[in-house]
Amino acid sequence: MEKPEKLLPAMSLSSVPARLTLLALLSATTFYCLYKSRRLRSLRISPNPNPNPKSRRGKLLFISETGTSKALARRLLDLLNSNDLAFDLVDAKDYEPEDLPKETLVLIVASTWEDGKAPPTGRFFANWLSESAEDFRVGSLLLSECKFAVFGVGSGAYGASFNAVARDVSKRMRGLGAEEMVPVWEGDVDGGNVDELFDAWSAKMLKILKGGVVENGEALGIGVGFESDAESEYETDEEHSVELEIVDLEDIAGKGPSRRSKTVAQPQTNGTSNGKKDMVTPVIRASLEKQGYKIIGSHSGVKICRWTKSQLRGRGGCYKHSFYGIESHRCMEATPSLACANKCVFCWRHHTNPVGKSWQWKMDDPLEIVNSAIDQHTKMIKQMKGVPGVTLERLTEGLSPRHCALSLVGEPIMYPEINTLVDELHRRRISTFLVTNAQFPEKIKMLKPITQLYVSVDAATKDSLKAIDRPLFGDFWERFLDSLKALRDKQQRTVYRLTLVKGWNTEDVDAYFNLFSIGKPDFVEIKGVTYCGSSATSKLTMENVPWHSDVKVFSEALALRSQGEYEVACEHVHSCCVLLAKTDKFKINGQWFTWIDYEKFHDLVASRKPFDGKDYMAATPSWAVYGAEEGGFDPDQSRYKKERHHNRSGQATARPG
Repeated sequence: MEKPEKLLPAMSLSSVPARLTLLALLSATTFYCLYKSRRLRSLRISPNPNPNPKSRRGKLLFISETGTSKALARRLLDLLNSNDLAFDLVDAKDYEPEDLPKETLVLIVASTWEDGKAPPTGRFFANWLSESAEDFRVGSLLLSECKFAVFGVGSGAYGASFNAVARDVSKRMRGLGAEEMVPVWEGDVDGGNVDELFDAWSAKMLKILKGGVVENGEALGIGVGFESDAESEYETDEEHSVELEIVDLEDIAGKGPSRRSKTVAQPQTNGTSNGKKDMVTPVIRASLEKQGYKIIGSHSGVKICRWTKSQLRGRGGCYKHSFYGIESHRCMEATPSLACANKCVFCWRHHTNPVGKSWQWKMDDPLEIVNSAIDQHTKMIKQMKGVPGVTLERLTEGLSPRHCALSLVGEPIMYPEINTLVDELHRRRISTFLVTNAQFPEKIKMLKPITQLYVSVDAATKDSLKAIDRPLFGDFWERFLDSLKALRDKQQRTVYRLTLVKGWNTEDVDAYFNLFSIGKPDFVEIKGVTYCGSSATSKLTMENVPWHSDVKVFSEALALRSQGEYEVACEHVHSCCVLLAKTDKFKINGQWFTWIDYEKFHDLVASRKPFDGKDYMAATPSWAVYGAEEGGFDPDQSRYKKERHHNRSGQATARPG
């Protein structure tokens, strides 16, 4: 560039000061305009000069495994639409996070899954945020044009990992320069009012978006430039209603107030007593009742089993009829605690129940629970009157239950008065079959004599147990082993219950056998997982359901591994179930004695004298023995076979179980 001095000869020397003054004035004006422009742009919420009209639409993202977080987001979308605020509803799994720098307004409804991680559907999104925030090459201004807010849904029972995903998303967004309009609101699924909390959060967001003012009085100007959202694309109401027929624990149980936000109203007193809350919230009640449960009081339930209906019609009983002589049409299925400490992948009830590590709810009287359970059970039995095959004799027998399977959804030994409840059942000469998930060893030790005590042994190694049972306790493996040891000290009949899930736990024969020496169970029930339909909480399909031949091969391998300590005693082909029994206790002169003399058991209990499992055993009929032509089906019953067809996806009706 030529030096200015070379231009001076063509000018009058007297004009130089004036020209220099003019140049300085122009420079100052330019600097001021640039400063003002940047200042105005920094204060403006309306973003990005991108002329694409979609850049002016907000994004409403949801991270959910079960669909309920999606339902909450849809509810907010409807609210925004009705107020002429344009948002796109997007599943995090379908969103490309590299587009975030283009966004100016993002609302996020995020669920926390097991171990404080994002559900698989939101894992890529969460990982991208985390990696970007920690990458020094990205910088802290990547999302500087973006305003955002997060609502979290999680379970307080998980302690430190409670709503970890929502908090981490908030932290990472802020770390990348985005501006958080309000602190994270955290819904606790054990609290009781997430719906109310979410509605309060939604109302606050609407106020901010329409009025542009947050709690500290700062003006954001967020309502500027939004379009009508009349053509937003999302599922129809019909599709939505089908998806929500089963509500999952991810969002079902207590939609509670945030433990952090000071803007949340205090919990209401409805459903509480002496500071204790009802275990069964209205949402849980509606979901369980839809599945056929009769809710008792504030934390118990009873349900009529399909095998009860089957034997009432003379069409055969369940495998417990074949293995132990239970009369299925006189068996009541109940639980005094709908809460559980696990979230098993094969849960029959799709996790439509609360979780917890300890009893934290109101407690109903055990006598009232027993009375109500029998009352509700008999009412359901009466509804079978007139059904084809139901005779007056069987109906009359069904109205007087003789057995109680304490094995519905939940963990029955969590109920603090479980011993009193068992005593009451025995006083009425109703036998007890109690199933525990092996997370409360001290409770097992404290149990009074049970007709037959089960421990669920869903896996044989620590890693596989964690993957299958998804326990709440951090020391779940130690609790599991201690529960097996507690079982070993019981004098009455004890059982390991193994649920085989193909592709998950069917290869660990040696590892399973190693657990036998810890609990020394009298029996080992080996059953193929029952396919209960697809749901957002379980990705199991018919591909994960073993055939009865698979269960037999596994059972025979276990028996062989025991070198004669256990033998395959019984089978029930219809339930895809096989029974191993301790040879030295229950096989006498080549005859199996796996059945139970129930009258003898009740006499022993009433005597208050010590007794063990051999004192009330009874001979097993030939038709129930392993390898019998009947396959465990009672010949006095009429076999009824129902045609079952698989759909193309392989997720059809399962074989009965």
